[in-house]
Amino acid sequence: METIDRKGGSALWHQIGEILAADIAAGTLAPGEKLPTEPELMQRFGVSRFTVRQALSHLEQRGLVRAEQGRGTFVHRGVLDYTLSKRTRFHKNLIEQGFEPGAELLVHETVPATERIARYLKLTVGVMVIHRRGVMTADGVPVELGDSYYPAERFPDFEKARLLHPTISAALASYGVIDYERLSTEIEARMPTAGEARILRQPKSMPLLVTRKVDADAAGVPITYSESVWPAERITFNVDLR
Repeated sequence: METIDRKGGSALWHQIGEILAADIAAGTLAPGEKLPTEPELMQRFGVSRFTVRQALSHLEQRGLVRAEQGRGTFVHRGVLDYTLSKRTRFHKNLIEQGFEPGAELLVHETVPATERIARYLKLTVGVMVIHRRGVMTADGVPVELGDSYYPAERFPDFEKARLLHPTISAALASYGVIDYERLSTEIEARMPTAGEARILRQPKSMPLLVTRKVDADAAGVPITYSESVWPAERITFNVDLR
Protein backbone atom coordinates (compact mmCIF):
# COMPACT_ATOMS: atom_id res chain seq x y z
CA MET A 1 0.00 0.00 0.00
CA GLU A 2 1.33 3.43 -0.97
CA THR A 3 1.63 5.88 1.92
CA ILE A 4 -0.34 9.12 1.78
CA ASP A 5 -0.62 11.82 4.45
CA ARG A 6 -3.88 11.20 6.30
CA LYS A 7 -3.34 13.91 8.92
CA GLY A 8 -2.22 16.77 6.66
CA GLY A 9 -4.30 19.58 5.27
CA SER A 10 -4.57 18.18 1.73
CA ALA A 11 -7.59 16.01 0.88
CA LEU A 12 -6.84 12.35 0.16
CA TRP A 13 -8.36 12.51 -3.32
CA HIS A 14 -6.15 15.51 -4.16
CA GLN A 15 -3.01 13.71 -3.00
CA ILE A 16 -3.90 10.64 -5.07
CA GLY A 17 -4.60 12.82 -8.10
CA GLU A 18 -1.19 14.50 -7.74
CA ILE A 19 0.58 11.13 -7.45
CA LEU A 20 -1.13 9.85 -10.61
CA ALA A 21 -0.45 13.16 -12.41
CA ALA A 22 3.24 12.77 -11.50
CA ASP A 23 3.18 9.20 -12.89
CA ILE A 24 1.75 10.59 -16.15
CA ALA A 25 4.33 13.38 -16.32
CA ALA A 26 7.18 10.91 -15.68
CA GLY A 27 5.91 8.51 -18.35
CA THR A 28 5.20 5.75 -15.81
CA LEU A 29 1.67 5.96 -17.18
CA ALA A 30 2.17 6.45 -20.91
CA PRO A 31 -0.15 8.35 -23.31
CA GLY A 32 -3.03 6.08 -24.31
CA GLU A 33 -2.34 3.63 -21.46
CA LYS A 34 -5.20 2.38 -19.32
CA LEU A 35 -5.07 3.39 -15.67
CA PRO A 36 -5.38 0.73 -12.94
CA THR A 37 -8.97 -0.18 -12.10
CA GLU A 38 -10.82 1.46 -9.24
CA PRO A 39 -10.38 -1.62 -6.97
CA GLU A 40 -6.64 -1.65 -7.77
CA LEU A 41 -6.31 2.03 -6.88
CA MET A 42 -8.37 1.49 -3.71
CA GLN A 43 -5.93 -1.23 -2.68
CA ARG A 44 -2.85 0.80 -3.67
CA PHE A 45 -3.81 3.82 -1.58
CA GLY A 46 -6.05 2.23 1.06
CA VAL A 47 -9.00 4.50 0.36
CA SER A 48 -12.68 4.20 -0.57
CA ARG A 49 -14.09 3.95 -4.07
CA PHE A 50 -15.59 7.43 -3.64
CA THR A 51 -12.13 8.92 -2.94
CA VAL A 52 -10.65 7.18 -6.00
CA ARG A 53 -13.47 8.49 -8.19
CA GLN A 54 -12.92 12.03 -6.89
CA ALA A 55 -9.22 11.77 -7.82
CA LEU A 56 -9.98 10.44 -11.31
CA SER A 57 -12.64 13.08 -11.89
CA HIS A 58 -10.13 15.79 -11.00
CA LEU A 59 -7.61 14.35 -13.47
CA GLU A 60 -10.27 14.26 -16.18
CA GLN A 61 -11.18 17.90 -15.50
CA ARG A 62 -7.53 18.78 -16.01
CA GLY A 63 -7.53 16.96 -19.35
CA LEU A 64 -4.91 14.43 -18.22
CA VAL A 65 -7.16 11.37 -18.56
CA ARG A 66 -10.37 10.40 -20.30
CA ALA A 67 -13.02 7.95 -19.09
CA GLU A 68 -14.57 5.57 -21.60
CA GLN A 69 -17.79 3.89 -20.50
CA GLY A 70 -17.36 0.14 -20.15
CA ARG A 71 -13.62 0.29 -20.89
CA GLY A 72 -11.99 2.26 -18.09
CA THR A 73 -9.89 5.41 -17.75
CA PHE A 74 -7.02 6.18 -20.13
CA VAL A 75 -4.14 8.66 -20.13
CA HIS A 76 -4.87 11.50 -22.52
CA ARG A 77 -2.39 11.69 -25.36
CA GLY A 78 -0.90 14.97 -24.30
CA VAL A 79 -0.75 18.58 -25.38
CA LEU A 80 -2.16 19.49 -28.77
CA ASP A 81 0.40 21.26 -30.97
CA TYR A 82 -1.92 23.56 -32.92
CA THR A 83 -0.47 25.23 -36.01
CA LEU A 84 -1.61 28.76 -36.86
CA SER A 85 -0.98 29.53 -40.51
CA LYS A 86 -2.62 31.10 -43.55
CA ARG A 87 -4.69 27.95 -44.02
CA THR A 88 -5.38 26.80 -40.47
CA ARG A 89 -8.00 24.04 -40.36
CA PHE A 90 -9.11 22.51 -37.05
CA HIS A 91 -9.85 19.01 -38.34
CA LYS A 92 -6.61 18.82 -40.33
CA ASN A 93 -4.56 19.96 -37.32
CA LEU A 94 -5.98 17.21 -35.13
CA ILE A 95 -6.04 14.36 -37.64
CA GLU A 96 -2.39 14.91 -38.55
CA GLN A 97 -1.48 14.34 -34.89
CA GLY A 98 -3.66 11.27 -34.48
CA PHE A 99 -6.45 12.94 -32.50
CA GLU A 100 -10.12 12.36 -33.25
CA PRO A 101 -11.76 15.78 -33.81
CA GLY A 102 -15.23 16.43 -32.50
CA ALA A 103 -17.66 19.31 -32.11
CA GLU A 104 -20.80 20.26 -30.21
CA LEU A 105 -22.90 23.22 -31.32
CA LEU A 106 -24.25 25.24 -28.38
CA VAL A 107 -25.77 28.29 -30.12
CA HIS A 108 -26.88 29.16 -33.64
CA GLU A 109 -28.62 32.51 -34.05
CA THR A 110 -28.79 35.62 -36.22
CA VAL A 111 -27.92 38.85 -34.42
CA PRO A 112 -27.04 42.49 -35.28
CA ALA A 113 -23.30 43.08 -35.66
CA THR A 114 -21.75 44.95 -32.75
CA GLU A 115 -19.15 47.62 -33.40
CA ARG A 116 -16.32 45.14 -32.79
CA ILE A 117 -17.73 42.41 -35.04
CA ALA A 118 -18.56 44.91 -37.77
CA ARG A 119 -15.02 46.26 -37.66
CA TYR A 120 -13.41 42.85 -38.11
CA LEU A 121 -15.85 41.77 -40.86
CA LYS A 122 -15.82 45.20 -42.53
CA LEU A 123 -19.58 45.55 -42.23
CA THR A 124 -21.93 48.29 -41.09
CA VAL A 125 -22.83 48.22 -37.41
CA GLY A 126 -26.23 46.58 -36.98
CA VAL A 127 -26.07 44.45 -40.15
CA MET A 128 -27.25 40.91 -39.39
CA VAL A 129 -24.59 38.27 -38.79
CA ILE A 130 -24.79 34.56 -38.02
CA HIS A 131 -23.45 33.71 -34.56
CA ARG A 132 -22.37 30.16 -33.80
CA ARG A 133 -20.95 29.04 -30.43
CA GLY A 134 -19.49 25.59 -30.10
CA VAL A 135 -17.08 23.32 -28.26
CA MET A 136 -14.34 21.56 -30.24
CA THR A 137 -12.80 18.39 -28.84
CA ALA A 138 -9.75 16.18 -29.31
CA ASP A 139 -10.45 12.54 -28.44
CA GLY A 140 -13.50 13.75 -26.56
CA VAL A 141 -11.56 16.29 -24.45
CA PRO A 142 -12.61 19.96 -24.88
CA VAL A 143 -9.81 22.06 -26.40
CA GLU A 144 -11.69 25.08 -27.75
CA LEU A 145 -14.80 27.09 -26.90
CA GLY A 146 -15.46 29.45 -29.76
CA ASP A 147 -17.85 32.13 -31.01
CA SER A 148 -17.86 32.62 -34.80
CA TYR A 149 -19.63 35.27 -36.86
CA TYR A 150 -20.52 35.16 -40.57
CA PRO A 151 -22.25 37.79 -42.76
CA ALA A 152 -25.87 36.59 -42.87
CA GLU A 153 -26.57 38.07 -46.31
CA ARG A 154 -23.69 36.15 -47.88
CA PHE A 155 -24.48 32.84 -46.19
CA PRO A 156 -28.29 32.41 -46.10
CA ASP A 157 -29.60 29.20 -44.48
CA PHE A 158 -26.11 28.51 -43.15
CA GLU A 159 -27.43 26.20 -40.43
CA LYS A 160 -28.88 23.86 -43.09
CA ALA A 161 -25.67 24.00 -45.12
CA ARG A 162 -23.62 23.14 -42.03
CA LEU A 163 -25.81 20.11 -41.30
CA LEU A 164 -25.28 18.84 -44.86
CA HIS A 165 -21.47 19.08 -44.75
CA PRO A 166 -18.96 17.50 -42.35
CA THR A 167 -16.77 20.58 -41.90
CA ILE A 168 -17.01 24.38 -41.96
CA SER A 169 -14.72 24.43 -45.01
CA ALA A 170 -17.09 22.14 -46.93
CA ALA A 171 -20.10 24.23 -45.92
CA LEU A 172 -18.38 27.43 -47.10
CA ALA A 173 -17.47 25.74 -50.38
CA SER A 174 -21.18 25.16 -51.02
CA TYR A 175 -21.51 28.98 -51.20
CA GLY A 176 -18.65 29.27 -53.67
CA VAL A 177 -15.92 29.97 -51.10
CA ILE A 178 -13.60 27.24 -52.39
CA ASP A 179 -10.61 28.48 -50.43
CA TYR A 180 -9.96 30.99 -47.68
CA GLU A 181 -6.97 32.29 -45.75
CA ARG A 182 -6.26 33.64 -42.30
CA LEU A 183 -5.97 37.43 -42.42
CA SER A 184 -5.00 37.92 -38.80
CA THR A 185 -4.73 36.19 -35.42
CA GLU A 186 -4.50 37.91 -32.05
CA ILE A 187 -3.47 35.91 -28.95
CA GLU A 188 -3.68 36.82 -25.27
CA ALA A 189 -4.11 35.01 -21.94
CA ARG A 190 -6.59 35.39 -19.08
CA MET A 191 -8.32 33.39 -16.37
CA PRO A 192 -11.62 31.64 -17.23
CA THR A 193 -15.08 32.55 -16.11
CA ALA A 194 -16.94 29.93 -14.09
CA GLY A 195 -19.03 29.08 -17.17
CA GLU A 196 -15.98 28.65 -19.41
CA ALA A 197 -14.26 26.41 -16.85
CA ARG A 198 -17.37 24.25 -16.61
CA ILE A 199 -17.76 23.83 -20.39
CA LEU A 200 -14.06 23.17 -20.93
CA ARG A 201 -13.97 20.80 -17.92
CA GLN A 202 -11.02 22.51 -16.29
CA PRO A 203 -10.27 24.13 -12.92
CA LYS A 204 -11.02 27.84 -12.58
CA SER A 205 -7.37 28.26 -11.56
CA MET A 206 -6.09 27.12 -15.00
CA PRO A 207 -5.51 30.02 -17.43
CA LEU A 208 -6.91 30.24 -20.93
CA LEU A 209 -5.34 31.27 -24.21
CA VAL A 210 -7.64 33.61 -26.13
CA THR A 211 -7.55 33.94 -29.92
CA ARG A 212 -9.31 36.41 -32.19
CA LYS A 213 -9.03 35.63 -35.89
CA VAL A 214 -10.35 36.76 -39.25
CA ASP A 215 -10.60 34.55 -42.34
CA ALA A 216 -11.06 35.98 -45.84
CA ASP A 217 -11.94 34.63 -49.29
CA ALA A 218 -9.59 34.65 -52.29
CA ALA A 219 -10.47 38.31 -52.96
CA GLY A 220 -9.51 39.32 -49.42
CA VAL A 221 -13.10 39.88 -48.27
CA PRO A 222 -13.63 38.78 -44.62
CA ILE A 223 -16.00 35.84 -44.28
CA THR A 224 -15.54 34.87 -40.62
CA TYR A 225 -14.59 36.50 -37.36
CA SER A 226 -14.02 34.20 -34.39
CA GLU A 227 -13.21 34.58 -30.72
CA SER A 228 -12.05 31.37 -28.99
CA VAL A 229 -10.71 30.28 -25.62
CA TRP A 230 -8.35 27.31 -25.25
CA PRO A 231 -7.19 25.55 -22.03
CA ALA A 232 -3.54 26.57 -21.72
CA GLU A 233 -2.62 23.20 -20.18
CA ARG A 234 -3.86 21.34 -23.28
CA ILE A 235 -2.67 23.48 -26.19
CA THR A 236 0.53 24.87 -27.68
CA PHE A 237 0.30 27.28 -30.60
CA ASN A 238 2.85 26.93 -33.38
CA VAL A 239 2.86 30.00 -35.67
CA ASP A 240 3.83 29.09 -39.25
CA LEU A 241 4.82 32.26 -41.15
CA ARG A 242 5.60 30.51 -44.43
